[in-house]
Amino acid sequence: MGAQSTNILFLVLLSIAIFRTQGALNVHYYEESCPQAEHIVAQTVLNASIYDPKGCDASILLDSTPGNKAEKDGPPNISIRSFYVIDDAKAKLEKACPHTVSCADTGGPYWQVPKGRKDGRVSKANDTTQLPPPTSNVTQLIQSFANRGLGIKDLVALSGGHTIGFSHCSSFLGRIHNFSKSHEVDPSLNAEFGSNLKKKCPSPTHNGDKGQFLDSTSTKFDNDYYKQIMSGKGVFSTDQGMYYDQRTKSLVQAFANDQSLFFKEFAASMVKMGNVGVKEVGEVRLNCKRVN
Repeated sequence: MGAQSTNILFLVLLSIAIFRTQGALNVHYYEESCPQAEHIVAQTVLNASIYDPKGCDASILLDSTPGNKAEKDGPPNISIRSFYVIDDAKAKLEKACPHTVSCADTGGPYWQVPKGRKDGRVSKANDTTQLPPPTSNVTQLIQSFANRGLGIKDLVALSGGHTIGFSHCSSFLGRIHNFSKSHEVDPSLNAEFGSNLKKKCPSPTHNGDKGQFLDSTSTKFDNDYYKQIMSGKGVFSTDQGMYYDQRTKSLVQAFANDQSLFFKEFAASMVKMGNVGVKEVGEVRLNCKRVN
């Protein structure tokens, strides 16, 4: 995986922390206090990606405690892996710039990422119920994004982050086993692709750690995700549904036909999402797994 896709991946994943941020963000926030921050984070993630192309999935970093079940242990996040990558980056940042860079912040060389986030002190598994499940329809997705001040273009552009995504069978079993009374497999799926998914996930209930990458170039950040959707090869119904809904179809087609346009809109939506839900209270954790 190249440095470009690695940095973009890390930004996508850490954007989940946006609901625990503080104050006005600034692209030069660490310029004086920790000028090495972005290089440290980028190099750590790049090194990790060499050994694990799936990468990490989100910056929901706090561990559960005896009195609280944290977000990482909520149902939608139970299979998330590679938190060690963020922990490793944080340890190096603490050595280089003690008490300076939060666990929620990162940056990248391909667009200006506003920084200055602070880490939240609260993490509850119940909060994960706000995440739209992979069975959501387009209307539900549009509403979920609208609730956060994000539009339809943001929805389609940010969904492109699935270009380097992986899903366990449990998230799409309903599409390949007993889909309806008349169809065993979701008919919106390409027939051959649906058959292959069923072979990879043969059980209608449990399939262990088996799953499917979300596009055919799983270690490269590109626009193949949209091409797969147009071919009926969207793994999630949320993905495939965007091609069949008139509110989103033209954007799927545009991004499939023009990779530079996708990159431009993805970057713009990432910055926009990074400014959602800014809160007043936070801290700079010394260890990303626990509050200070």
